Amino acid sequence: MTPPPPFPSTLLRLLQLLLSLSILRLAGAHSSPSLFSSSALSEWRPARASYYAASDPRDTVGGACGYGDLGNTGYGQATVGLSPVLFQKGQACGACYEVRCVQELRYCIPGTSIELTATNFCAPNFGLPSDAGGLCNPPNAHFVMPIAAFEKIAIWKAGVLPIQYRRTKCLRVGGVRFTIDGRGFFVAVLVSNVAGAGDVTAVKVKGTATGWLPMGRNWGQNWHIGADLRGQPLSFELTNSDGAVLTAYNVAPRDWSFGQTYVGKQFSF
Repeated sequence: MTPPPPFPSTLLRLLQLLLSLSILRLAGAHSSPSLFSSSALSEWRPARASYYAASDPRDTVGGACGYGDLGNTGYGQATVGLSPVLFQKGQACGACYEVRCVQELRYCIPGTSIELTATNFCAPNFGLPSDAGGLCNPPNAHFVMPIAAFEKIAIWKAGVLPIQYRRTKCLRVGGVRFTIDGRGFFVAVLVSNVAGAGDVTAVKVKGTATGWLPMGRNWGQNWHIGADLRGQPLSFELTNSDGAVLTAYNVAPRDWSFGQTYVGKQFSF
């Protein structure tokens, strides 16, 4: 019996190449883009939006993220409260979103969008169905905006309307702000005015007599630690949700005091 002819080397190499490409495609099918990759930033997602009146106290107390007076902290009216599926137990505080009105052409202002910072939480109403009054019930993606922001993209008569949103990088003026509160061995720090991704996922503090000490998230963007840091200049290390790290040395001077705000470096954007 005559043996089969040898397999052509060029054809063998071609088959090997096709196999490698198939493996790469399969691997890529299970991967998702980074939160701040160009594709993620340009991806519009569906949601719904409503508004609250200008006299609502949410404009001054800063809501669930703990930013305090939104005017004094630099956020103003370009803010939003998020439903639980977006708020993520406070993780989203400080994140920025671009929002535009869609579908309801009689109410939408064509060609407009607005950039908002997450500063508050839209609580669910489990007494009503999510499709009949429970606007912020899971799994709804819902934005509650000040009426001044809502009217940038739609007519107020719309009430509740469909929108599209996407994450954007936050542009800030000045450095990151660290408001120190607490008493004695308990130190709490409110982190605000954060550029880049905007939502801080980890905070460390360092005094001249300590190493880097991790802080715990208290609520929103309020972080705390049980340590005696009095009489030491304080440095901070922040990590944003996109993995960017900012180290600001000697932000608070040796004679820092509770109730004061100190300004450090800023994330690049």
